[in-house]
Amino acid sequence: MRRLLPIFVLLAAVPVAASAAPRTALGIFDGWGAFRNAATARCYAIAAPAATIGTPRVKPYASIGYWPRSRIRGQFYVRLSKERGPGRELRLTIGSRRFILTGNGTHGWASDARMDAAIIAAMRSAPSMSVESGTATGGAIADTYRLRGAATAIDAAALGCARLR
Repeated sequence: MRRLLPIFVLLAAVPVAASAAPRTALGIFDGWGAFRNAATARCYAIAAPAATIGTPRVKPYASIGYWPRSRIRGQFYVRLSKERGPGRELRLTIGSRRFILTGNGTHGWASDARMDAAIIAAMRSAPSMSVESGTATGGAIADTYRLRGAATAIDAAALGCARLR
């Protein structure tokens, strides 16, 4: 049950409007969960960080989303534990690969679909990933995620939305 707790904590982080729609759990895989929301035709794999530097100001998470109606497949998104400072670079490190994400405040995402695909490919073969940046006050943001179970959760989310249109 201990491995499942971060996923259930993450569900509390989903915005109230989104949580009003019924979600179906597609599976929990070593700290990563896969969910489907048929009302919005959306599926996603999601996890909480295993470690965060300092006290989080918001509930951080990383996700891979699918929106078949919008023809979006495998979109990476991360919500940071603290607000990123203006002009601060947002770095995602997965194994030996580094990605510079775009975004603002506590939000980060890949710059395009090609980067999304590269991030997912890197996630499939690395044990962990970290998101790092600086805050406006000179502090640090460093959220680290374990990737065990991520590939299975991503695949479950993709299959969960395969027939939704």
